[in-house]
Amino acid sequence: MRYTFKPDDCMVITIPLGSIRSIREGQLMPEKFTCIFKDAYKVFLKGRPKELGAAQLSIGAFVICIGILLALEYDGHHLVYTLPCALYIASGILSFAAGKSPFMPVVKLSFIFNVISLFWSIAAIVICSVMSQGPYGRNDISKSHMFVGLKVVICVLCGLELILALVLIYWESKAICRPHFNTLPLITIKQDV
Repeated sequence: MRYTFKPDDCMVITIPLGSIRSIREGQLMPEKFTCIFKDAYKVFLKGRPKELGAAQLSIGAFVICIGILLALEYDGHHLVYTLPCALYIASGILSFAAGKSPFMPVVKLSFIFNVISLFWSIAAIVICSVMSQGPYGRNDISKSHMFVGLKVVICVLCGLELILALVLIYWESKAICRPHFNTLPLITIKQDV
């Protein structure tokens, strides 16, 4: 016969029994015993979601500020790849909130936003490097260098966001995606001698 449930050491309950020799009426089972639960949310907290969320938030704000600077100084079409970086701000807020409280729907929402942020950071790097700067004469060489420098900063920040999103996706998947749902706790009964 095949067992449907098996213990997986996610929850270990240890019940110390009293000695059978020194037993009194109703004293075999103790009033208190230990239960160690390897919670998936506690594993997620090892990834430092509050710190990574704050980093995501600041990267998103910084990219938007640089994008507005590019739009004011050079051309408004650079807002196409910088304004959607507000998604990084939303991801950062959700990651911070997920690290602050063990409310699983917030962790799941943060996971979804981090997956979207991962794909947007790849798209933003590609769009940023493909978009041209426009015609500048020989007198505008410093303006051209400034433009290229700002675009490089945006690409580096989007690359950092890509790394942060990957790290957060890894730790959030440990909290959300569980390998087994048909598991029982491992119960250990210890008898005093």
